[in-house]
Amino acid sequence: MKKLEGKVALVTGSGRGIGREVALQLAAYGAKIVVNDLDAVPAEEVVAEIRAAGGDAVACVGSVTTPDFAERFVQTAVQNYGGIDIIINNAGYTWDNVIQKMTDEQWYAIIDCHLTAPFRILRAAQPIISAQAKKEAAEGREVFRKVVNISSIAAGGNAGQTNYSSAKAGVLGMTKTLSREWGRMKVCVNAVAFGLIETRLTQPLAGDESKTVNIEGREIKVGVQKAMVEGASQMIPLGRPGTPEEAAGSVVMLCLPEANYVSGQTLVCGGGMGSL
Repeated sequence: MKKLEGKVALVTGSGRGIGREVALQLAAYGAKIVVNDLDAVPAEEVVAEIRAAGGDAVACVGSVTTPDFAERFVQTAVQNYGGIDIIINNAGYTWDNVIQKMTDEQWYAIIDCHLTAPFRILRAAQPIISAQAKKEAAEGREVFRKVVNISSIAAGGNAGQTNYSSAKAGVLGMTKTLSREWGRMKVCVNAVAFGLIETRLTQPLAGDESKTVNIEGREIKVGVQKAMVEGASQMIPLGRPGTPEEAAGSVVMLCLPEANYVSGQTLVCGGGMGSL
């Protein structure tokens, strides 16, 4: 029997990048997956990939920042699979600027995505998880559930990222608080703080090259100058950025039964760089 056989996992931002890898790895361990992405095509592609490998998945398309998303996301899991066992709050992006040039729109867009959206999802999930936990306790069963919130080593401060750093620091406070509130329900709540990971948001750029992605109607610049990536790589003890597969592995291992007594912790996945 696979270690997560019968478990139901919700993964935000799982149509691409790290989130996609998290969804695929959880599915490989036997979990049923609710895949989310802003766009239908990548979400459905991940669903199809999981099903082709013999797993089970459905899509819940849309932005995590819309007021009705959390309830819709949670209900997708309940209606299709009957409950919730794992929540991965992964969706996110960066929109950088120094503080004197940062607009209110930039501030709230990043705070809403990285901090408010996980709060709403966890709030919407609480009644479902509580009912499941009470039923299991009455039956004399101890069933563990997992929440992994995605933070960053930028939570310790990073120039040009007041909004992102503040949001990711808030995620750590939320994680520690929920680990105390939800421990009685046998829910382990942890965070993973990523360092430099190779994704479309951190792709190396050469010279004056620039790239953008469209996020909720906004053209957001992505990518990092090649020289900066090379410089950062020299500072990483392991000598290179991490891959999405490696980043996902740090998340998934906190969802396995071996981590049933780990809660309220922050795991830094940075190749030896960064500490919180």
